[in-house]
Amino acid sequence: MREATGTKRTDTASRIICATPHAVFDAFVNPDALIAWLPPEGMTGHVHVFEPHQGGNYRLALYYDAADHSTPGKSSEHTDIVSGRFLEIVPDKRIVQAVDFESDDAAFAGTMIITWSWVEVPSGTKVTVVCEDVPYGIGKKDHDEGLKSTLENLANYLK
Repeated sequence: MREATGTKRTDTASRIICATPHAVFDAFVNPDALIAWLPPEGMTGHVHVFEPHQGGNYRLALYYDAADHSTPGKSSEHTDIVSGRFLEIVPDKRIVQAVDFESDDAAFAGTMIITWSWVEVPSGTKVTVVCEDVPYGIGKKDHDEGLKSTLENLANYLK
């Protein structure tokens, strides 16, 4: 188990995607699309539950591709399972989610609020993700790399 730091933090990342705001929104609310781009590099995923409406729930499993990875999974050695709910959905603009990791490790406890927002810019759509109350068990460097990888995946998915 990891030592508590006593504080939670906010992590954020942004990227310009060569797609319309509507195409970005569709990539978030279609479960097959979402699971194709959401897992960061070195992971794959599976959607167990997906109800993309305000108040709807979702449950995703993310699996590490390699047996020898530097960061252990949160739910098991090779798996991260997240349960969440959609707090707000504004088509073509924003999705706000409350996310909890299924873990026996207190370092991953607590609800993280993830706000995905996007705005049209001359070269496409600027997508920003803000993660508030990040559990202290998630290393900042790992999380920043994961967020950047996910945004890169989204950009590639929407090419």
